[in-house]
Amino acid sequence: MSRRVRFAQRRIERISRTPTLGGLFLSFLKIGLVGFGGGVAVLAQIRTLTVWQRRWITDSDFVEAMALAQSLPGTSAGNSVTYIGLRLRGCRGASVSMAGFILPSMLMMIGLAIVYKHIHTFSRTEQFFHGLNGAVVALILVTAWRMGKSILSRRWQWILAVLAFLAVAILKATVLEVVFAAGLIGIYIDSFSERQWRRLRSLGTIVSRRRTRIRVRLAGQRRTRKKNLLRNYLSRKPDGVENDSSVEDGQVSENTTTFKSVSLIAVAMPILAKLGLLITLSAIFLRMGSVTFGGGLVMLPLIESEVVNRQHWLSHQEFADATALGQVTPGPVLITATFIGYRVAGTLGALVATISIFLPAFLITIAAASSLRRFRNNEQVQSFLRGVAPAVVGLLVAAAVSVGRAGIHTWIGLSIMIVAMFTLIRFRPNAFWVILGAGVLRLLIGLVVA
Repeated sequence: MSRRVRFAQRRIERISRTPTLGGLFLSFLKIGLVGFGGGVAVLAQIRTLTVWQRRWITDSDFVEAMALAQSLPGTSAGNSVTYIGLRLRGCRGASVSMAGFILPSMLMMIGLAIVYKHIHTFSRTEQFFHGLNGAVVALILVTAWRMGKSILSRRWQWILAVLAFLAVAILKATVLEVVFAAGLIGIYIDSFSERQWRRLRSLGTIVSRRRTRIRVRLAGQRRTRKKNLLRNYLSRKPDGVENDSSVEDGQVSENTTTFKSVSLIAVAMPILAKLGLLITLSAIFLRMGSVTFGGGLVMLPLIESEVVNRQHWLSHQEFADATALGQVTPGPVLITATFIGYRVAGTLGALVATISIFLPAFLITIAAASSLRRFRNNEQVQSFLRGVAPAVVGLLVAAAVSVGRAGIHTWIGLSIMIVAMFTLIRFRPNAFWVILGAGVLRLLIGLVVA
């Protein structure tokens, strides 16, 4: 009997470590349900799931995903989810992973937007999220500690991690600046060391010989291409001579289509007005999602300028409430776009706004990840990532400090954070239960103390 149980457990583990499309969707759906604390905080949960529990990727792969995510527009958590899904199951994997990650927070935000007028008090809710914030800070610190044990093996890596922490926590540098600077330092240390210079000197004669051979070959290829182009141009037949009748038929059909379009416009003006509103809403969020770096908090002033000052869709108080709801719900802060879309054009507007704000970063991440996968063995890329890896540890510590300042205000929250850290280090449980248990514990303490 015990053998059968062990065999069943091993089989379940093998199945859980196989990145199927359904497994990707459900796994990131779970993270979307408990992804409190912002982008970097969610990254810690993503690492716990993909590296420790499922073992889909390694620590170096996760650092690669995080480095790429921080260097692109949009949210770091959403970009990392897209990259991991693409790495495991291609474009379909990226799509289902991102859908599972965004779906819970989108549905919650639509529900909150529906009952927005009836929400007046958040006292018990704030206590619950106070406990969640304490556990999130603990998870970030434990993640930084575990990554540091495997990454920080040299003195320059420790120095780089400390500098990254100080740059973000004290000097208020952006994450993109820190990642880019750390990558350049990694390239300098790895690629332009004394050993590399000696190697380059020894290979100087070989390189010069290869250049000569390549120039000769390219010269021959250019002559051949010129001859082929001239031959194709002279043998090409003129176009458009035998298609005059088809052009006339196309003009007649175009006139008929124009007449029908005018009739439909006269009949369906309300539908077109709603469609124009959706197009305007989509254009605004597409533009913001494609050009804004640094995460959701950086985008909020731009969103307020558009939807409050220019379009007058929301008042300042309504936008402030939408921002608060976006911060207390799981997932990225950019889920505030769902609330705005619902207030502007109902459920369809919420769906359009959500897709539009995340779509540019999703497509850019796929394009960048595809190029990165091609050049993963490139020495310069590897050097860049080796410089980014220790900086990521410092960024995680800085994120823990930032989230702790914003979410931990009492000794109760600090105590919950310490207990959560001890639990995560000593027993290695599922982070979902630790975060949920911290929220419930804070809620019970609030009931007893009150």
